[in-house]
Amino acid sequence: MIRRRDFITLLGGAAAWPLAAHAQQGARVRRIGVFIPGDDENDPVVKTIGSAFTQALAELGWTIGRNVRMEVRRYGADINRMRALAKELVGLQPDIICTATTPAVLALQQETRTIPIVYAGAGDPVASGIVAKLNQPGGNVTGFAGLEPSLAGKWLELLSEIAPGLKRAAILFNPDAAPVSVYMPSLEAAARSLKVVLTPAPVHSDLEIETAIHALGREPGGGLVVVPDTFMAAHRAPIILAAARNNVPAVYAPSFFARDGGLLSYGPDPVDIWRRAASYVDRILRGAKPGDLPVQFPTKFEMVVNRRTANALGLATPPSILLRADEVIE
Repeated sequence: MIRRRDFITLLGGAAAWPLAAHAQQGARVRRIGVFIPGDDENDPVVKTIGSAFTQALAELGWTIGRNVRMEVRRYGADINRMRALAKELVGLQPDIICTATTPAVLALQQETRTIPIVYAGAGDPVASGIVAKLNQPGGNVTGFAGLEPSLAGKWLELLSEIAPGLKRAAILFNPDAAPVSVYMPSLEAAARSLKVVLTPAPVHSDLEIETAIHALGREPGGGLVVVPDTFMAAHRAPIILAAARNNVPAVYAPSFFARDGGLLSYGPDPVDIWRRAASYVDRILRGAKPGDLPVQFPTKFEMVVNRRTANALGLATPPSILLRADEVIE
């Protein structure tokens, strides 16, 4: 594996998302609720993000076991379970909650309009109704958006670049988890420029994933754009396997797709987003109001290309992509 830029790995995996710890006697303990995607606490992605968040908090003076404790709840792609866990977490009355993804923020908002919520990676916060304005969110929610809708066109451009015979592209999304409409204008503009026909491919299960990708692979010139959401993250193994089995090149936003065998990924660095979210947690715990803190957008992006997968698909990875990639998996 060749790394063009070191992917930040902070602290040991065992320290990621520590549960409640005993504080030192006499210290004032603040409680941080953490509401994160992923049912598997041993998921390396979750561990890396958790370690980044806890170290960033420690650098700001918030140390687990001394003056802060965490209440962690993990959710998967099941919306009903997510809502139940959101209710449970809010019921613990933490001082602040940090979360990710638009459905998770909306689930928490249904349960509280007073506990401050900082999100690290939700989609378009205005379009989804999370905040009123970017520069002054108002209410109890603020944070760091995970993706700008304009990035979607870049996914299609990269897919066309690494698979120059691209004629058709299916947009894979889960209608219960992803606000796909916010990405469509950018995708459609790129498709017109590239002369690629777009086809929406809503899916709810592994079977529907397999069916959609199998249909795409029946003829040459097909490609796949996977819209990022909790469902896709939880089902990344069957998506990657179906793309390989049906000889379909695919592009993703989160880098863990490419590291797990997907062809190409381009998107914000989630570790950087969670580290930045810690700064808002710190400010709010010290008295700032979430409604006064502007929503911020990603500043650090990473491209990962899996050359092994490209070779298996019969694709020659162009120098233009190799030179821009932050990581190339050989």
